[in-house]
Amino acid sequence: MAKQALILIDIQNDYFPQGKWPLDGVEAAADKAAQVLKAFRQAGDAVIHVRHEFTSDDAPFFTPGSEGAHLHPKALNEGSEPVVLKHFVNAFRETNLRTLLEQRAITELVVVGSMSHMCIDAVVRAAADLGYKVTVIHDACATRDLEFNGKVIPAAQVHDAYMASLEFAYAGVVSADEYLKAQAAAA
Repeated sequence: MAKQALILIDIQNDYFPQGKWPLDGVEAAADKAAQVLKAFRQAGDAVIHVRHEFTSDDAPFFTPGSEGAHLHPKALNEGSEPVVLKHFVNAFRETNLRTLLEQRAITELVVVGSMSHMCIDAVVRAAADLGYKVTVIHDACATRDLEFNGKVIPAAQVHDAYMASLEFAYAGVVSADEYLKAQAAAA
């Protein structure tokens, strides 16, 4: 039987309204992530948290040791759930994430968190390239407006474009409700 793990990416204080780099829809996304987290805990499945810290004190957000770099209360680790500290966009780069997955014989990943267009995109593509079957819970991910060539691209469009891209070749992309219903039906 396949073993799955929930990977919570960068659900950290700086991404919330009082933080240094707030994301569009982050509260609702974190609520959905918390629902999935609760289901994983109840099922006894593996949960791994990832948090980002830049290595410089002059970073725009997630500065080392700051309150903004801490995990948000909606997604705190409990018990033996590991927290992977990363300094790059890709959570596999120069971290122990792959080792943690291998130690648990994980073959399938469920990914939630932030930002859709950066760290979610990077970890999903890397995980698929490493041979994991990946599911992204799209409404448990958040991002922000981007600017390109003098145009502002609204966060909802950024998010949808990245989810469509991931679904095309790297992952199953479903809502939290769809995922939780499928898990309940399989139990």
